[in-house]
Amino acid sequence: MSEKRILIASLLKPINDTRMYEKLGLSLSKLSETQIHIVGFQAPQPYGTPQNLYFHPLFNFKRLSLSRFLVQGKYEQLLHELKPDLIIACTHELLLPSQRYCQKHGAKLIYDVQENYTLNLTSQQNYPPILRQILAYRVGKVESKTAPAIEHFLLAEQSYADELRFLPQGDYTVIGNKYKQAPTYHVPVTPVRLREQPLKLLYSGTISELYGIFEAVELATSLHRLDASTALTIIGYSSRQQTLQQLQQLISNLPYVQLIGGDKLVPHQQILQSIQESNIGLLPYQPNPSTERCIPTKLYEYMAYALPMLVQQNPLWQSITEANRAGISIDFKQISPEDLLHRIRQQQFYSFGIPKDIFWDQEEIKLLELIKPILRID
Repeated sequence: MSEKRILIASLLKPINDTRMYEKLGLSLSKLSETQIHIVGFQAPQPYGTPQNLYFHPLFNFKRLSLSRFLVQGKYEQLLHELKPDLIIACTHELLLPSQRYCQKHGAKLIYDVQENYTLNLTSQQNYPPILRQILAYRVGKVESKTAPAIEHFLLAEQSYADELRFLPQGDYTVIGNKYKQAPTYHVPVTPVRLREQPLKLLYSGTISELYGIFEAVELATSLHRLDASTALTIIGYSSRQQTLQQLQQLISNLPYVQLIGGDKLVPHQQILQSIQESNIGLLPYQPNPSTERCIPTKLYEYMAYALPMLVQQNPLWQSITEANRAGISIDFKQISPEDLLHRIRQQQFYSFGIPKDIFWDQEEIKLLELIKPILRID
């Protein structure tokens, strides 16, 4: 029996991306008689990878540049060189070339829907209003046009099942962005109390106004005035130079705020290390239709390490934090620092331990059971 080749590809995600490599790639590499090929943006190649997993750092361009629109040719050339039996496209921009290849060579196509792209484009402020509508229309047309040719859809969020009009009835599986245990992971000691410890706040992941980076700094400043032991670590990457420059200027005279990354991608393992070195995680997401029904990946990561959280008020997120005693829901724009500090010092977190349903294990089982019949392997 010849090896089956699975190609997992994204235009903007790095080859060492958490979902594309650590979750989908490593899980699928456990299938017998398979080769896993990961195609993405240039980034350091992980060490100690399985022998049947290969990296193709095909893309390297500025986010808004002509080069971004010319890379599909390179991608199609790679497809014909590798001849995959299954393509998992992790971005809408690779759907059309993937579809063309699959129709010509009899391969299967899966669309890993990581975001509601049309909703993101129309509700976020990343582009001028008219350009937003044009881009959203074009993305929607591509997704609708390719949908009939797609074998199956993976959804990173349950909410996408209701939001995405192009989804065929029942042809999807929710594969959430739950926490994939690192090799060095150990279940932390619970419950957690912060009665007298210095407050070590953490903002991790994408650095953006929508995700509340400036509210995080403002909160740290307010708490630092009350308790000089308070410090904030910001670790992540900002794709918007204007936001990064504004942040750098804001914190230039704040010795209790540390920025790691900013203008470059930060390895996921380094982010996990920062989680372990902190004792309060911040999720100051600003209310927006593109995020209000999604569960942030960092919420799972923080819970895995028993990190108490301060979470922007949201019914979905609040239901999770309250059920697991994992944090405090607040409105980051209307905070009483004195009251909040009192609650942080008095509350007991994770009194029920670490919840079992936040880990990737069950998602891996769903993924493997889905792929086996598609590729006709045991």
